[in-house]
Amino acid sequence: MGTWDTGSFDNDTAADFANALDDAKPEERVALIRGVLTRTDDATGWLVEGEEAVAAAAVMAVQCPGGDSIDTSYGPKEPMPAFPDVLRMLAAEALARVISDAAGPASNWVDPEDWKQWRANLDRLRAVLAPPSLSIPLFEIQQ
Repeated sequence: MGTWDTGSFDNDTAADFANALDDAKPEERVALIRGVLTRTDDATGWLVEGEEAVAAAAVMAVQCPGGDSIDTSYGPKEPMPAFPDVLRMLAAEALARVISDAAGPASNWVDPEDWKQWRANLDRLRAVLAPPSLSIPLFEIQQ
């Protein structure tokens, strides 16, 4: 198994995806991100690209308010283009799909504490990509 830690790029598949982003022409990077997120969100059954979807979401989250920089040598090294806002919700939905796949990336950790850390990382990415909307009361009720 090519998973060695709980971060977004801490597995062979995600590190390979980061390399593919670096190798792609700058104008092709958005399409690579969109493709992996769309395929993951639309997948039925076993997720083929779950690790790539997590990496894609992490790359996008860097550009969002509250997003963390990628501080691992396994992430992309080339600058990324500005991602369209519409991809943020797609990334959050793809992460939800990854989280729900019990037989996929979630099964990579025997130690429950590692699984909890991985899940917390994905929950944080989802919160950055699709923060909860603020409830603004339309009117105040007097009692």
